[in-house]
Amino acid sequence: MAGSCDAVVPDIKMKLEEQLVLNLCNPELRGNALIELSKKREMLPDLAPPMWHSFGTMIVLLQEIVSVYPALSPPMLSASVSNRACNVLALLQYLYPFLNTTSNARSFEYLRLTTLGVFGALVKVDDTEVVNTLLNGDIIPLCLRIMETGSELSKTVATFIVQKIIIDEAGLHYICATPERFFGIAVVLARMVAEEPSTRLLKHIVRCYLRLTDDPRARSALQIHLPEALRDGTFDNGLRDDAVARRYLQKLLDNLAVPAGGAPPPVPDPAAAGFPQPLLDVWYDLHAEHAGQLLQGNTLKCVVKYGILQWPEKPANDDLLLTGLTSRKGVV
Repeated sequence: MAGSCDAVVPDIKMKLEEQLVLNLCNPELRGNALIELSKKREMLPDLAPPMWHSFGTMIVLLQEIVSVYPALSPPMLSASVSNRACNVLALLQYLYPFLNTTSNARSFEYLRLTTLGVFGALVKVDDTEVVNTLLNGDIIPLCLRIMETGSELSKTVATFIVQKIIIDEAGLHYICATPERFFGIAVVLARMVAEEPSTRLLKHIVRCYLRLTDDPRARSALQIHLPEALRDGTFDNGLRDDAVARRYLQKLLDNLAVPAGGAPPPVPDPAAAGFPQPLLDVWYDLHAEHAGQLLQGNTLKCVVKYGILQWPEKPANDDLLLTGLTSRKGVV
């Protein structure tokens, strides 16, 4: 008897889930459905497929978000409207698993691209609340992975999303708050430049770099580590018909230019700060070998965490960060 009851529970949850999703398309039932789905989202782990595949649901959610914008300026946003918008944004977190797929099959690539389009529509409106909501999720690391491994079109949309996030002050502060976040983006951007991207994708890459130069620490790091291909005219022919992209690139180079009679920012000597010898050995070897290039992997993670690029953070556990210095798994 107990086994029979247990088998009924998932079925009841599924029927509740499906009914609430269907209620989203009914204007009279939508408000309550948003509240219930937001409250029960932890209890309904399989909510994403019915939301995605049911007719009109994603359009309804986007319409709900867009309907808030007239109340932003002049500021007339009521508590009830704000709560309703927050419930919608909470439900969009179910789209993250679609970005987390790694198959190169066309069906998966199409799903990732369509999902990116939803987030791209959200960031187009330049709203700090939307940016903060996305930053609280996994949108940055998921976009970075797609920027490395996706198709040209998926890379372009993912880079656009990152660009729009860091254009917002909250996004720039988030990315530049720690060295791991900054170099997580910088390494991926550098790898994309090395692949000689299309003009459209390159414009978004340059725009990301340009925005990063608005942070003093990021600007100092990029004065040393900006890919040489962006300095030596490699992309001049590709950008000759895109005045906007050329202007972005020139502004980037101007922001990173060393004042007349000056010198690039010095790389602090880690020995003077009392760093452990294993780290010093790796740092000196890699700095000599890769001068002017981005260090990669866990070595980069350890080096920047120790403040060698002037970020103030220093870890409490040396042994933990010195483990696996030769690994090349990428920046976390």
